[in-house]
Amino acid sequence: MKGRILLVDDEEIVLRSCQRILSGGDYDIDTARDGLAALELINANPYDVLILDIKMPKMDGIEVLRRVKEARPDIDVIMITGLHDIQTAVQAMKLGALDYLPKPFEPEDLEMIVGKTFDRRAALQGSIELESDDDTSYRFENIIGTSAPMQQVFRLIARCAPTNSTVMLRGESGTGKELIARAIHFNSLRKDKPFVPVDCTSLSENLLESELFGHVRGSFTGAMDNKKGLFETADGGTLFLDEIGNISLTTQAKLLRFIEEREFKAVGDTRTQTVDIRLVTATNKDLEGMVADGDFRDDLYYRINIFPIEIPPLRERRDDIPTLATHFLNQFSEDMNPPSREFSPGAMNLLMNHDWPGNVRELENVIQRAVILAGGDIIRQGHLVNIIDMLPRVDLDIPRTSEDLKRIKKVARQKSVENLERHFVLGALKRNGWNVTRAAEETGMQRSNFQALMKKYDIRIRGIEPDPN
Repeated sequence: MKGRILLVDDEEIVLRSCQRILSGGDYDIDTARDGLAALELINANPYDVLILDIKMPKMDGIEVLRRVKEARPDIDVIMITGLHDIQTAVQAMKLGALDYLPKPFEPEDLEMIVGKTFDRRAALQGSIELESDDDTSYRFENIIGTSAPMQQVFRLIARCAPTNSTVMLRGESGTGKELIARAIHFNSLRKDKPFVPVDCTSLSENLLESELFGHVRGSFTGAMDNKKGLFETADGGTLFLDEIGNISLTTQAKLLRFIEEREFKAVGDTRTQTVDIRLVTATNKDLEGMVADGDFRDDLYYRINIFPIEIPPLRERRDDIPTLATHFLNQFSEDMNPPSREFSPGAMNLLMNHDWPGNVRELENVIQRAVILAGGDIIRQGHLVNIIDMLPRVDLDIPRTSEDLKRIKKVARQKSVENLERHFVLGALKRNGWNVTRAAEETGMQRSNFQALMKKYDIRIRGIEPDPN
């Protein structure tokens, strides 16, 4: 079935251009020149995606967005905005817009954002609908991420969730592995049964065995009563073993026996118990390397690596940063008076170009602190104290011109060229208020060559207005 798109812009040339760009896709495309005409078409037709200009006569795009989300919340909305209206676009995302595209844009930018939107819709439609109000936090649409890497994750979740297959989630710390595990459970046939998470890093070997399998009274010092283990607690549901790479070889052997025979013994007990659970594991370690070193059983590895899902780090899905940041901004501003409502262009640029070694968890912490420091409407660069000290300093270590860059490359061979170039670009952009043209002029580079370096290191610009802070 073809996807249905409604293009809304008061400029005929923009409508024609968008139609031409998208004509190669599998879409049915209608157009409207103003907001009122768009609402009439939406009331009469089942559109999937609305591409909506912000500034229009009769009714602006923000008001159209409000009405569409009230009447047709299932429609995905992409806002089109001028470079000076980025903050309005961010505000639109708070009202329910999925993404925005600043003018002027390249044809491939429009093709990418529309394709990504339809990929997301396909992933969501492939998931199991949840009925319980308690499960709504773990619907697919509540996992924030519209980037291509996250769409692949959604597709894999949709495939494995309805099955009983053992799933392994792989990714760096802070990428949201437990959230994905919960989504798998609450979109499965086991959703009405327990989801039991276990942090394997927080317990010693003896305590972990006791927690997993339970124990009987007197089995070890301090075992004053019989205790039901988490295997038994999770019966019928899902057991999530987070950071499974940290468990001992002894516990690995007992876990392997359970997986193979679906039975276990409590610590100190001679009786065998049988439970029906689905196992989901997670790790940030190189399990293949651990197997080669003898630190992880190869037979257990092959048992738990049936359906692996790689969770991308935040630096590999930078398109999701504005949406995630806005989500955390709204969340942490609820208890503030006055609340922080938006990011300055400079602040958003800092967020977009930070490497986020702590991933989404680090972003969450940065935004929480910024909201406290801001104490007002706008989050500015100076409020992002967690990352601002990591920016390149304006000194001799970071070149200002292309000639400086060449000289320092020869002198400082011990430094990574890639790291030097990236800081070169970031330093120039920061000094020039994130204005690409002025940054290129200062460095003595042609704008096209400077932009090529930006593209090489995935450096993004969200707004070009200089930030006063």
